[in-house]
Amino acid sequence: MTEEQLLIEKLKRIENLFAGATTAGERTAAGNALERILRRLEETKKADPPIEYRFSMPDMWSRKLFVALLRRYGLRPFRYHRQRYTTVMANVPKGFVDETLWPEYLKLSEVLRGYLAEMTDHVISGAVFNDISDAEVRSDTAEQIAEN
Repeated sequence: MTEEQLLIEKLKRIENLFAGATTAGERTAAGNALERILRRLEETKKADPPIEYRFSMPDMWSRKLFVALLRRYGLRPFRYHRQRYTTVMANVPKGFVDETLWPEYLKLSEVLRGYLAEMTDHVISGAVFNDISDAEVRSDTAEQIAEN
């Protein structure tokens, strides 16, 4: 299995976790996981009407992931004119955001960031220079201390 396939499998397992899979059969049925989450969202909408949320993403990768997650659940992401590109708006029930959407996004984001960091390190060390350690941290010089 390639690294990309392993990543996709890991992301599917996260979806199953947030779908509330309780049996081994349920955990392996990714299609059923999505259906369970969509059913939960519809049930939540009845008791907890959608409200407008503003999500601020730290970078374009996070934004792309979050927008895809919203669309997967049939939610329509948008932003208002003059809002930052990293702002994502959506009408979502609070309970769904708190219990499913945001925790799942955080977990998926953590996995994706780890993968992107590994790939970045691999490419830089192979194509630019093999020492990819951070820059050293130096104490302030006497001149800098005098300026403050």
